[in-house]
Amino acid sequence: MPSATRPNPQRKFIAFILAASIAITGFSAAPARAGDDVAKLLAGLAVLGILGVAINKDRHQRGTVSRRVVEPAVVPVYQRPRPLPPRVTRYDLPEKCLRYFPAFRDGRALLGQKCLRNNYRHVKALPKQCRVTFGKGRRNKSAYKPRCLRRNGYRIVRR
Repeated sequence: MPSATRPNPQRKFIAFILAASIAITGFSAAPARAGDDVAKLLAGLAVLGILGVAINKDRHQRGTVSRRVVEPAVVPVYQRPRPLPPRVTRYDLPEKCLRYFPAFRDGRALLGQKCLRNNYRHVKALPKQCRVTFGKGRRNKSAYKPRCLRRNGYRIVRR
């Protein structure tokens, strides 16, 4: 596990420049006098002490990083979709009512009225022009044309 306090490249560079400047100031061209040497030495030590305190303070302030622990989101494996509002689902016709009726014009697919009555609440609201009746004798069947219903805003969906 890596340590929390890694050396910062900028700090190393600043420390190198500081050490080099202190070393170079020792090689001054003019000889030092005894009276001024003590004052200069004390001033230099004070500056070094102030810089050391500032660097140490900065190092301790940046050493701790506060992070907020974020809990991972729990996603359910399967989440049921929310139901559509009634004003939308009213126009969804069940696909299982779409059947082939051989007695009607070459066996086209129609939506059977009996199936719609059992599986769809708004059968009475379906357009009358889409309803067809076919058959022979007493056994007439009623159904709805899918293309006509689609033109009137209905759609056939799986449920």
